Amino acid sequence: MSDRLRLILLSAVMLFVELVLIRWTGSNVIHLSYFSNFVLLGSFLGIGVGFLRAGKAAELFRMAPLTLALLVVCVLVFPINVDRQGAQIIYFTAARTTGLPPYLTLPVIFLVVALVMAMIAEGVARTFATFKPLDAYRLDISGSILGIALFSLLSLLHAPPLAWGLVVSVAFAALLWPRLGPLQILPLLVLVIALGIETFQPNVSWSPYYKIATHSLTSAGGDRFINVEANGVPHQNIESIAVRKKTEPIYFTVYDRIQDNALRDVLIVGAGTGSDVAIALSEGAQHIDAVEIDPRLYQLGKELHPDRPYDDTRVDVHITDGRAFLERTKKRYDLILFSLPDSLTLVSGQSSLRLESYLFTREAMDTAREHLRPGGAFAMYNYYRETWLVDRLAKTVQAAHGPSPCFDNVSAQGGLSLLTDSPYPGAVRCAGNAWSPLSTVEPSPATDDHPFVYLRDNAIPSLYLWTIALVLLASLALVRANSGPLGEMRGYADLFFMGVAFLLLETKSVVQFSLLFGTTWFVNALVFAGVLIVVLAAILVARRLRAGNAFVLYGLLLVSLVVAWVTPPASLLDLDPVPRFLAAVAVAFTPIFLANLVFAERFKGVGASTVAFGANLLGAMVGGLVEYAALITGYRTLLIVTGVLYGLAFVTGRRHFRSFEPPPDSGDVGEPRNPVQPDLLPDS
Repeated sequence: MSDRLRLILLSAVMLFVELVLIRWTGSNVIHLSYFSNFVLLGSFLGIGVGFLRAGKAAELFRMAPLTLALLVVCVLVFPINVDRQGAQIIYFTAARTTGLPPYLTLPVIFLVVALVMAMIAEGVARTFATFKPLDAYRLDISGSILGIALFSLLSLLHAPPLAWGLVVSVAFAALLWPRLGPLQILPLLVLVIALGIETFQPNVSWSPYYKIATHSLTSAGGDRFINVEANGVPHQNIESIAVRKKTEPIYFTVYDRIQDNALRDVLIVGAGTGSDVAIALSEGAQHIDAVEIDPRLYQLGKELHPDRPYDDTRVDVHITDGRAFLERTKKRYDLILFSLPDSLTLVSGQSSLRLESYLFTREAMDTAREHLRPGGAFAMYNYYRETWLVDRLAKTVQAAHGPSPCFDNVSAQGGLSLLTDSPYPGAVRCAGNAWSPLSTVEPSPATDDHPFVYLRDNAIPSLYLWTIALVLLASLALVRANSGPLGEMRGYADLFFMGVAFLLLETKSVVQFSLLFGTTWFVNALVFAGVLIVVLAAILVARRLRAGNAFVLYGLLLVSLVVAWVTPPASLLDLDPVPRFLAAVAVAFTPIFLANLVFAERFKGVGASTVAFGANLLGAMVGGLVEYAALITGYRTLLIVTGVLYGLAFVTGRRHFRSFEPPPDSGDVGEPRNPVQPDLLPDS
C-alpha cells in the first residue's frame, strides 16, 4: 500500500470509528444519546493526543483493535447507564436507572473513547508526518470525506452493527498487513462476533437514530400490545384503537374540543407507529398527512399495528422532520396535531439540539397557525413531566393563537397533558378547562435562536458544569502525559484558537441547516460532508494559488462573520427551497472556506505538522465545551465568540504571517517535515 493510499484509508477509518462510537454507544448506554457530544469530545481529545504521540517510540496503533474490542464487549456485557439528576433540564424517559452520578459516568466514557481514538490517531499521525504538512492535511480530509460517505451509506441502508464491525475489521486488517498477528486477529474476530450477536438478537432492528426493540406484552387488564423501545428506553406502544380508548381516553379528547370541525385535512406530526393516525381516521378524518422522522418506526407501524392505519388510502406518509414539512408545504389543514414528538437523542454529537427542538419554538407555532384553514385548530399532547414545561408550551401556543388554550391532563404532575387552541373564535370549546399557569416558574417561549424548550432557565445546568470541569482536568492530564511540558505547544497557540473557533463555526452550520432543511440524519450528514469538501477546496486553493496577504484574509473572514451575524437563519425560511439552499450555503460556508485558507497558509509552514495538528484538534475539543454557552446566549451569539477567537489567533500568530506564495510542487511525498522525536523540533 502506498503512503498516500494508507493515509487516506487511515483517516477514513478514524472518522468512521468516531461516528460509529457516537451512534453505537448512544444506542447501548441508556440515556447516553442525550449526551453524545461528550463522546465526540472524547474523540477529539484522543485524536489530538494521538498526533502528539506520533514521535514516541512505543507504537500504539497495533493495539487499537484490542482496545476497541474491549470497549464493545464491556458495553454489551456490563450494564452502563447515565443516571439523570436535577430539575433544570428534562430528559424524556420511562426507564428508571441507577448508577454513578452522570458527572462521573460521562468523564469515564469520555476517557475510554479518548483512549481508543488516540491509538487509531497515532497510526494516522505516523503516516501524516511523512508528507509535507499541507499535502498531509489534504489527504487526511480526503479520507475523512470517504469515511463519512461510507457511514452515511450504511445509515441509508439501515445497516446493523455487524456491518460497521466488518468495515472496521477489514480496514484494520488491510492497514496492519503484513504485521497482522494474534493480538490483532483475535480482537477483530471478537469485535465481529460481538456485534454479530447483537445484530441477530430477536425483535431488534436499527434505524438511522435508534436501536429499536419490540416486546409483546399484556396489560393488567388482559389487553395485548407491543412495546417499542428506542435505545433501551420505552418509547411507544402499538395497540388497537379499542385498547387505547379504554386505557388512555385523553387521546380522543381533542376531537371533543373541536366537535364542529369537518376534518377534511389533518396533519399529524410524530405519527410514529400509527396509533394517532388510527384514532384520527376513526374520528372521521377525510385525509391525513402523517409526518414521522424515523423510517423504522413507520415500518413497524405498517407491519404490526392491528388497525392497519398506514394501509388506508386516506393517509399519505412523509418521512421527514416536522418543522421542515411545515416550512415546505403549501397546504392548509383543519387540524394540526403534534402527537408525542419527543426524541431520545440529539441531532448530532456536536450540539445540544434535539431532533424535535425546532418544532416547539415561537416561530414554529406561528408557522403552524399560518397553515390552519378558517375554523381550524391546533393541538399537542405529551407526558410533559414538569408543570413549568406545560406553562412554557401553553404560553407559546397562546402567543401564536391569541386565546388561552384548553388544557386537559391525566394528572397534575407528569401525566399525559393536552393543549388545544385556535385563532378562530368558536373553533375550540374548552368547557371550563382553559389553561392558567400551573407553576411559580414562568419560563419564556423557546425561539429559533434559543431552541432549548426542555431547559428551564437560560443557564448551563450544574450537571454539565461538573462534567465539563472533570473533562477539562482529565484532558490536561492526558495532554501533559503525552506531550511533555505544555509550553512546547506554545508556538501553536494560534492553531489552538483556530480549532476552538472552527468547531463553533461547524456547530453553527449544523444547527442552521437543521432549522432550514430539517433535523434529519441525512441533512446532518450532508452538512458534515459539505464542511469537509469546503475545507478540501480551501487546501487546494492554498496549495496552488497566490491567495493574497494573511491580513487581508483575516479581514475577509471578519466580514463574512458579520454577514452571517446580520443574516439570521430564520430570515431565509421565507425563500423557496433552491434560493434558500444557495443563500444558506453562501452564509454558512464562506466563513468556513476563508477560515481554512488562513489555517492552510499557516499550517503549510509549520515545522512539526503532527504537533501543530494535535494542538488544532485539542482546540476543537475545547470548542465543543464552549458550545454549551449557547444554552445561555443562543446560537447566534456563538458568531461573536468565533470572531473573538479568530482575533486571538490573529494576535498570537502574527509573527508567522507572510504573503501567500504557492509552495514548491515536488509531489506529495517528500522528506518528512517532522523528526521522529518532537522534543527536538525547532520552534515554528
